[in-house]
Amino acid sequence: MSDFIQKNKPLIFLLIIIAVAAFFRLWQLDSLPPSLWPDEAINANTALEISDSGKFQVFYPENHGREGLFFLLISFAFSIFGISIWSFKIVPALAGILTVLGQYLLALEVFGKKTIALLSAFFLAISFWHINFSRIGFRAILAPLVLVFSFYFFFRGLRTKKIWDFIFSGLIFGIGFHTYISFRLTVILLAFTLIFWLFVTFKEKWGSRFLLSAGLLLLAVFIVALPIGIYFLENPEHFVSRALGVSVFDEANPIKEFVKSFGVHLLMFNFAGDFNWRHNLSGFPQLSPLVGIFFLVGMFWAICQIISLLKNGQPNKLTKIGSFLFVFVWLIALLLPSALTTEGIPHALRVIGAIPPTYLFVGLGAYLVYQWTRNKWQARGANISVFRSASFVLLILMTSFSFVLYFVVWANSPELEDAFTKRFDEVGKELNALPVTTQKYVIKNEGDLPTEVPIFIQRTKGRNEAIYIQPWETEIIDFSPGDFVFIMNEQVYFLDSVRGRFPQGILHQKEKIFIYEIK
Repeated sequence: MSDFIQKNKPLIFLLIIIAVAAFFRLWQLDSLPPSLWPDEAINANTALEISDSGKFQVFYPENHGREGLFFLLISFAFSIFGISIWSFKIVPALAGILTVLGQYLLALEVFGKKTIALLSAFFLAISFWHINFSRIGFRAILAPLVLVFSFYFFFRGLRTKKIWDFIFSGLIFGIGFHTYISFRLTVILLAFTLIFWLFVTFKEKWGSRFLLSAGLLLLAVFIVALPIGIYFLENPEHFVSRALGVSVFDEANPIKEFVKSFGVHLLMFNFAGDFNWRHNLSGFPQLSPLVGIFFLVGMFWAICQIISLLKNGQPNKLTKIGSFLFVFVWLIALLLPSALTTEGIPHALRVIGAIPPTYLFVGLGAYLVYQWTRNKWQARGANISVFRSASFVLLILMTSFSFVLYFVVWANSPELEDAFTKRFDEVGKELNALPVTTQKYVIKNEGDLPTEVPIFIQRTKGRNEAIYIQPWETEIIDFSPGDFVFIMNEQVYFLDSVRGRFPQGILHQKEKIFIYEIK
């Protein structure tokens, strides 16, 4: 038994890491975050439209424009598990778990060491940044998943020289254009990677085969991305709709604003992270303190290695340089989607594609720190078993820290209910608490998008009978005794018209919403 464990230790560690990732992404999935944000609810309702109609679009222009793949996956989840918060959230959760596996596979191909790969996957598994977006119904979580597996097959192809690996890489990369707007900037990374390794492979005497493989990769990308490409050719106004109004190029001094924004995003890893409570423990660095140190160590060492390799004629130096540059280019390219904006910076969601390279550096840095401290420990003649035990205890403590940070500190922060506008969720629950036969009206005094939340909450109970009206319609609708009129917040004056016509009614206050029962 001990021989089996020793022989399969990396696999056992990987399974434990995947189990940890699954726990962090699945535990209390239907109740934390405490409610659906309107952007999530419209995603859920779009998935329901696909389920109800059987019709799918590659792009949905509503709500600043959204790629359709995420909604298709959710519709599949609804068909399997039924309509619920959990079946909606299981899609991003599974994407997050699979990304941890992909991180391991990619890190192993890039750095060639199982220990680095395990550490990279482990720290991603307990990352607040990644855990949080794995539990929220945003389509952006698919981007890191696509990237890690696409480049895993690419680097595997460099090792095996098998054309099918490159084709798989292209097929998966093409899927990325159906995930999230920031994925479009990955063409910078892909272009760098193909050009650099074209040069390397010709030096290694297999350039012709790589040229063919790269051509097939690009063909696969083109075929898979073609449907959304055609859509944008026919609807060019939707291509950059979300970026309009928040771009640095709309500022008087765009270069100055870009430098400022890019600097803020560089500082988010170790000093001041996203201040949006939906995205982060407001202002807390995107990386926990020790993980942030590993990140800096990994980057600094990679820079030193690039300089050293350029100076010395070591074997395979171009391949090693390319691996490090690949991670740097990836990190910089995927910071650009937010660094080129001025709204809500640093913005952890827009730079979600930068998570994998961040944790490649973290895994590398953690390995280097481990090796250095182990060598120091052995130099003093101390028991190496004690050192290994202490290292495992440290990893357990870091896991516990992540648990407390997300499930205790962040989860119990009073700001969270407002950040996720729980009152919209309460509207849906109060609608469901009334009989189906009761006529219910909801005044859209917060606008159209927030009403997506109660619409979906009703659908989780198989109901959709509420009527949504504009504030001015309260003056012309022929209400009847026994009807209930809801407003989406505490601005009770939106009920003045109804109360004036039916002064005998009863005003109910529930949480931060008002309900008028017409008598």
